[in-house]
Parts: sequence; structure tokens; C-alpha cells
Amino acid sequence: MSDVVERFMRYVQVDSQSDPRNEEQTPSTPGQHDMARLLGEELRALGCEDVVVDEHAYVTASVPASKGCEQAPALGLCAHIDSAPDAPGFGVKPHLVHYEGGDLVVGVVDGKPVSVSPDLVPDLAQFVGQDIVCSDGTTLLLADDKAGVAEICSLVARLQANPALPHPTLKIAFVPDEEIGHGAELLDLERFGARWCYTVDGEALGEFNYECFSACQADVIIHGVMVHPGSAKDIMVNAITLAGEFDALVPAHERPEHTEGREGFYHPISISGSAREAQLSYIVRDFDTASFERRQQTLRDIAAFLNARYGEGTVEVRIRQQYRNMAEHFEGIEFLIDYALEANREVGIEPRIVAVRGGTDGAQLTFRGLPCPNIATGGYLCHSIREFIPAPSLEITVDLLEHLVAKFARLS
Repeated sequence: MSDVVERFMRYVQVDSQSDPRNEEQTPSTPGQHDMARLLGEELRALGCEDVVVDEHAYVTASVPASKGCEQAPALGLCAHIDSAPDAPGFGVKPHLVHYEGGDLVVGVVDGKPVSVSPDLVPDLAQFVGQDIVCSDGTTLLLADDKAGVAEICSLVARLQANPALPHPTLKIAFVPDEEIGHGAELLDLERFGARWCYTVDGEALGEFNYECFSACQADVIIHGVMVHPGSAKDIMVNAITLAGEFDALVPAHERPEHTEGREGFYHPISISGSAREAQLSYIVRDFDTASFERRQQTLRDIAAFLNARYGEGTVEVRIRQQYRNMAEHFEGIEFLIDYALEANREVGIEPRIVAVRGGTDGAQLTFRGLPCPNIATGGYLCHSIREFIPAPSLEITVDLLEHLVAKFARLS
């Protein structure tokens, strides 16, 4: 088993799923502290300098430049240590499946196979004869983003074992709570000290992202009027009923299940409450700035319409910005894109620029002044119990990172 595969299979067994119910604290779960401490110990053992594991489960470290490259600007590499809350993420049991074609059976649950068909993932045809890392079909695999963590750590191990490999000073950052919108917001960029950075947090090999959704979360709070149902005529305002009315007014064709490519969406993610008070939460996404603002205004307009009917203050919309499309921030530093595309080709992968229908820590870092496009990890079906990653894809990504950092060694 290669170094990166061994690391990956070990890291995914550390429970570090984030929890949106605790989003007011960072990290949102104690397990992320466990993962951070483990990585701090491993980075120290690999000879990294300035290793810090802080109270928020941020892990930072430096890899000294190779001989003759000390004057090159420092380059950052970043991945997140949490996993998505969209499916079970605790007690992950990774295993290798030698894929021989047809459906990929990731596990058997209650006597029924949990599988991935080539119709669902056409790329499966490329992996015949390869070992593929899967969960047992009851949990996420956590390739998003412990694959990125393992690939960065394996790169560090390779550089330390082979001092002649050229690279600038590398600044490593492993951050918590990316999946619930916090990500790298508490990373001290001045202390971190990188001029540029890449996140390693994508999916299929070859995909490269420097454009992403702009994103916010909209919480809709509905205040009902409760009286005895026997005397409720023309008095009661049932918050549950009104929540249904609100959602029915959100454009039905602009939901994730009906959109693709560069189309934005409204996505209801939770509902809770009672007839007295209820809350709906949406995530709102769009690539275009004007359209993104329009979507937020649509939610406010729906609230205004219902307030005119049921009384001012019945419906509140509270919007929290999460991240923005980073594409507009790469003017004049297009070499960050070119270098990544070249590195893909040098390891035999034909790259594809993809406007990612999601977000990475790189979006937030870019807007804070640290340009940070995104490299693929090689994983598939993230946020799903069918998530998998081919072992050779993990290994090729480490090769790609080696080629990428070498390009920055010659800058001054």
C-alpha cells in the first residue's frame, strides 16, 4: 500500500464530521480537534517547522525551501479536515475493492448491495483493474476532503525524503468546518505567510477550478398567531401552513434537482418548528453577481408579500453571506491557472476547467487577498454513502503536486 493510500485510509477513521447545529463555535465538533492534533504530530514527525495547532483546530506548518529556492515566494497548500453533514460520517470503515467492471459494490447493508453503476459514473470504465477505496456503504468515505489532506501530507513526506526535488517554502494549512461555511475564515493570513495558495479539494482527476458559486444561507423565521383551534377563524396564523406557502412561492424550477452547469438555485436544507413558530433554511447559489443578488431579493419579496397578507413582522428573512465567486480575482496572475494545467498534463492527465457548483476554502481566501484556485483529489460522489476514490488517483495527485510546486521554485 502506497504512503498516500495508507494515510488516507487511516485519516478517514478519525471522526471529524462538522455539525451545522453548532455553527456558532469553531470547530463545531470535538472530533475535529482530534484530527488536528493527529496532523500536528505527523507534520512535526515529517520535519516541518512552525507547526501550530490552535484552539480552533487550525493546523499550520512550514516546509523549508529546497536548496537554491530560498528566495522564491512561499506557496500555500490547503485542505479541510471536516466532512459533510449530509450523510453519516462517523465510524468509517474504508476498504479496497479490486474493480473488474460492471457495478462497483461499495458494501452490503441489510443484505442488499450498495453500488455505483457505470450509468451513474461513466468514468468507472477508466478504473477497470484498479483498487478503489470505498466505505462499507453505511457512511461517507470522507474523500472530501481527507483525500486532499493525505495527498498534501504525502507530498511533504516525499519532499523531505528527496531534498533535491525543487520547491519554494511551502505553507501548509488544514482547516475545520469548511462544509458548514466557516472554512478558512479564522486563518491568520499574515502569519501564514503564503503569496499564493491552492486548495486540494476537488473531485475527478483533471478537474481544475478557479470559478465557483457565490453563496449565502437564508433563514426564514415565521411567527404564527396561536389561539384555541375551536375559535381560530380569522385569527389563527399557523406557522407550519405559512412555511408551506413561503416555499411554494420560491421558484420550483430553480432548485438543485432541476439545474446544472452555470445555473443557480435555491435549496431548502431544513425545516423545524410548530404551529406557533417555524423556521425554513435555504442555501442560495449563483455564479453571476447580479443574479445572486436577485435571488436574495426574491426571498425578501416573498416575505414582504406574505407580511402584507398576514401582518408586518410575520415573516423574517435573515441572510448570512458565505463565500463569493473568486473568478474575477485572477486578472494578472493567470500563471496560477497555467501552472496547474501544465502540472496535470505532465502527469498524463488532460485538464478540464470546471466552474465548480459548490465552494472551497479557496473562494474565501481569494476574497481575503490570498489567490487560491482548486486542485482535484480524484474522488467521486462526495456527500454520499457511495463516495469512492481510486487508489491510483490518490497517487497521481501527489505526483501532480510535486510537479506543481516545482514550478514555483523558479519564481523570485
